[in-house]
Amino acid sequence: MPADSNDSDTTYVRHFGELSLKDRPTVGGKGASLGELTQAGINVPPGFVVTTAAFERFIAALDADESIRKIIAALDPSDLPAISVATATVRERIETVPLPDDLREMVSTAYRGLAGDERRAPVAVRSSATSEDSAAASFAGLQDTYLWVRGEEAVLHSVRSCWASLYSTESVSYRLRLKLPEQNVAMGVVVQRMVESLCSGVMFTRSPVTGDRSVIAIEGSWGLGSCIVSGEVTPDKFVVSKVTGDISKRTLSEKSVQHVPQAESGGVKVATVPAEKQMAPCLADEEIIALADIGKRVEKHYGSPQDIEWAVGQGRTSGKDIYILQSRPETVWASREAQPVAAPRARAFDHVLALLSGRDR
Repeated sequence: MPADSNDSDTTYVRHFGELSLKDRPTVGGKGASLGELTQAGINVPPGFVVTTAAFERFIAALDADESIRKIIAALDPSDLPAISVATATVRERIETVPLPDDLREMVSTAYRGLAGDERRAPVAVRSSATSEDSAAASFAGLQDTYLWVRGEEAVLHSVRSCWASLYSTESVSYRLRLKLPEQNVAMGVVVQRMVESLCSGVMFTRSPVTGDRSVIAIEGSWGLGSCIVSGEVTPDKFVVSKVTGDISKRTLSEKSVQHVPQAESGGVKVATVPAEKQMAPCLADEEIIALADIGKRVEKHYGSPQDIEWAVGQGRTSGKDIYILQSRPETVWASREAQPVAAPRARAFDHVLALLSGRDR
């Protein structure tokens, strides 16, 4: 149901410092995790979340008879052409209808507060669906993120674009396959100060290749992490032992391009990495060790292996700082471990027969 328009601003906008994982239903997985990390003392760039109440209020004004959710719920997950047609219509409706005046003012006010004296401060606007980044499902990459967004109008537009991305063909088909109830799906949107990334990447608190929980695997490249996500560059890779703290493996790649901000107009662009840096490690040893220490802290806080986004940027005063941009449960090896090795059999000897016949695989 839509929130009452007389509710306080915090109904529609909430800041990281007041959020934790229990707020997932109202701010989505990404927003809840960023709040949890902030409260745990991890160095997270400041920001706020446009809540699911704002999404519901907007959708209620746009779609009073709830036809959007009915149409989506009735789709066949295997019929991608039909999903593509239906979702394109929904996205167009969301992106062309203006925000209600009260929502518009609340988001603008929160952005001005985040920007401070820098009137057009760059922010990342990131989708945060209620069903994402859980141990059972990962929606990473299925909904939109906009980097280096500058100015109130651009932020407002990007918020609506994030809402619309909840109805991308990929996102809808994925949740239809998982049989996630459409009535339970909603979108929060994270608005977060950008880090002027010297380098960035991901970190896994168990090996993504072998599942080994005694190591931390770090991948990174120059500039913004979007260059790795897009596949335009092969990142450097480092493996750190959780037990000894030693860097046990290094794999350097030729990093010929990087994503950098288009400072004035907003957005990002592809730039050539200077020749002397293309084969140079994007992280110094002390930064690798510091990242691994943060990874261990985050894993200990959550109590399970994590998939972490990070950036090394200019410090708030001087030098360089490490920032954590997101942490989500590792799902690949977790899902394998959750599966039974073999189905139960009535007699122990039945397992032997099944193995010999190739049925227990």
